[in-house]
Amino acid sequence: MTSRPWSLRSPYDRAIAALALPALGALVSDPLLSLVDTAFVGRLGETQLGALGVSAAVFGLAFFGFNFLEYATTSLVAAAVGAGDRTGAGRSSMTALMVAVIGGVGVTVVLIGLTGPILGLMGADGALRAQAATYIRIRALAAPAVLLVRAAHGIYRGHQDTRSPLAVTLGINAVNLVLDPLLIFGMGWGVAGAAWATVAAQWMGAAWFGVLLLGRSRERMGLVVGRVPLSAVRPFLSAGRDIAIRTAALLGFFTYATGVATRIDPPSSTAVAAHQVVFQVWLFLALAVDSLAIAAQALIGRWRGAGELAEARRIADRLAFLGVGVGVVLAGLVAGAVPWLPEWFTREPGVIEAIRGVYWFLVAGMPLSALVFVWDGVFLGAGDFGFLAAATLAAGLFGVGLLALVLPLGWGLAGVWWAMVGLMGARILTLAWRRSSPSGPLHRPG
Repeated sequence: MTSRPWSLRSPYDRAIAALALPALGALVSDPLLSLVDTAFVGRLGETQLGALGVSAAVFGLAFFGFNFLEYATTSLVAAAVGAGDRTGAGRSSMTALMVAVIGGVGVTVVLIGLTGPILGLMGADGALRAQAATYIRIRALAAPAVLLVRAAHGIYRGHQDTRSPLAVTLGINAVNLVLDPLLIFGMGWGVAGAAWATVAAQWMGAAWFGVLLLGRSRERMGLVVGRVPLSAVRPFLSAGRDIAIRTAALLGFFTYATGVATRIDPPSSTAVAAHQVVFQVWLFLALAVDSLAIAAQALIGRWRGAGELAEARRIADRLAFLGVGVGVVLAGLVAGAVPWLPEWFTREPGVIEAIRGVYWFLVAGMPLSALVFVWDGVFLGAGDFGFLAAATLAAGLFGVGLLALVLPLGWGLAGVWWAMVGLMGARILTLAWRRSSPSGPLHRPG
C-alpha cells in the first residue's frame, strides 16, 4: 500500500478515523468528571470549591506516574497483535491489570494514611483542610478502579478498538452526573457526596470493563486469569520509569512557567491570570490532536509488531501531515475567536490586554504543537520510551533555561511564551531526527 502523506486522500485515513474519532470522544468526556464535580460543589460555597481544587491537585500528582498503564499497554499489546501473538497480547493485558490493582491499592493506602501531611504540604488549613481531607479519603477508595480503567483503555487501543472505551467513559460520566446532585444536595452529604459519586462512577466503569474483558473479549484477546511471570512485569516497570521522567519534565516546565508568570508584575496577578487562560485554551485544543496520537500508538505498534516497518513509516508520515493540518485548522479557529474569546474568560481590562499580548503565540504555535503531539504518539506506539524520556528531559531543561532569563531580562509574559515555543521547537528537532535516524524504531525491528 503506497500513498504520499500530503495527498488529499490516503488509504490509511479510514483506519486512522476509526480510531481517532471515538478516542476524541473519550478524551473530551474524561474532563467532564471534574467539570461536573466543580459545577455542583461550587454551589456549596467557596471553601468547598477550594477543597475540591486542592484535592484535584493531590490526585493529579498521585496518578501522574501511572500514565504508562495506557501508553505501555497500548504499545505492548499492539505489537503482539501485529505479530499474531495472541498469547503475548493476553499476557501483557493481564500484567497491566495486575499492576493497576497493586498500584491502585498502594495509592489508596498512601492517600488515606497520609492525608494530613499531604494537605500540610499543600498549605491547606482550617475548614479548607477539613473539607479536602473528607474528599480525599473517600475518593482514594476509587484509586484501583481509576487505574484499572486506564489499563483497559490501553488494552482496547492495542487491539485497535477505541469504541468500547468510549462507551464505558460515557457511562462513567452519566453515573457521576446523576449521583452528584442526589448525594450532594438530596442526601445533604456535601463534598463527601461528590466524592462518593465519583467512587461509584469509577468502580462502575472498572466493573464494566471487567465484564467486557473477561466475558465476550476474553477468548479473542487471549486473556488467561492466573499468575503473571516477573518477566512480563519488567517491560511495564521500565516503561513506567521512562514515561514518568517524560511527564515530570513537561510538568516541571509548565509549573515553572506559571511560577515565572506569577512573579512578572507582583503584587498584581494580571500576568499569571492571562497565562492561565491562554495555557488552558492550549491544553483544550490539544485534545483534538491527542486523538490522532492515540491512533498513532495503536497503528504504529501494530505494524511495527508485524515487522512492516515501511508501512509504519508511511502511516507515521500520514499522521504527521494530518496533525499539522488539524493544527492549522485549530489555529484558524482560534484566530477568528480573538475578538470575543478573552472576554469570555474575564472582564478585567488588564487581563484581557495581557491575553491579547500573547494570544498570537497560541495561534502561530498550534501547528507546531500538533506535530509534536502526533510524533509523541508515533514513538510511544513504537515503544521508544527511553528516547522520549531523554529527549523530553533535554527539551524541558532548554525551556527552563529560557524561562530563567525572563525576569532578569524583563521579557514579560511574552518571554514565558517564547520559552514555550523554545520547548516545542526543541522537541520537534529531536523527534524529526528520530523519525529519520536509521537507528530509530521506524527503521529497525524491535
